Amino acid sequence: MRKNTLLAAALVVAAGLTLSACATGGEGAAKPNFDVSAQEKTEAATVLDKPYAKPDLVLTDTRGETFDLRERTKGKPTLIYFGYTHCPDVCPLTMSNISIARKQLPKADQDKLQVVFVTTDPERDTPAELGKWLPSAGDPSFIGLTGEFPAIQAGARAIGIGIDPPKKEKDGTVVSMHGAQVIAFSPKTDKGYVLYGEDTTADDWAKDLPALIKGERP
Repeated sequence: MRKNTLLAAALVVAAGLTLSACATGGEGAAKPNFDVSAQEKTEAATVLDKPYAKPDLVLTDTRGETFDLRERTKGKPTLIYFGYTHCPDVCPLTMSNISIARKQLPKADQDKLQVVFVTTDPERDTPAELGKWLPSAGDPSFIGLTGEFPAIQAGARAIGIGIDPPKKEKDGTVVSMHGAQVIAFSPKTDKGYVLYGEDTTADDWAKDLPALIKGERP
C-alpha cells in the first residue's frame, strides 16, 4: 500500500523531533520519551512499545465549553493531532484523509471514534473559527480545542510532539511550526500506542481504523 519504502525510516527521525510549518518544514527541540528506532512498524504506523499517557489537557471546545481531554475521551478510541486552521496543506489533508476513512466504517464504529484537533495557533483559532473549519476540512464530529498556548505546548510535548509559538514572517504571514504526527489512543488502556506520519493516506487509515477502534495493533 505504501509507495515510499523509506517512510518508516522517515517516521523514526520525525517522531517528536521535527516540526512542520505545513508546507515549509523546520527543526524542533521536543524529545520523545522512548527510542522510536526500536519500535515495531506496520505499513503506515509505528507501534510504540512504551505508549504515551493521554495529555492532561483542559481546553475550550468549539461551543466555548470547557473540555477535559482525559475525562471526555476516557475509554474511547481517540486520534489526537496538533495543527492550525491556516495551514495550507498538511493539516487539512490529514483531517480529510481521516474523515474519508471514517465514513467507510460501520455507523457504530464511526460513533465510537474520537478525532481531536488541538490548535497550535490559539490566538487566531478561536472556538468559532475551529467550528467553521473542522466540518469543511474534516468532519462535523471532529473535536476542536483551543486555549492558552503554554498549556497546549506542554500537552503536545507530553506525547513527543514539538510545537513553537506562531511566528510572523517578514511578509506578514503567520506560520505555526508543529509536529505533524497523529497519535492513536487505545480504548482499553487510554494510552497512545500508535504513531502516524503526515504521509498517511486515506487508504492507510481505512485499513487501520477497525483495529484501532478495538484497541488492537494495526
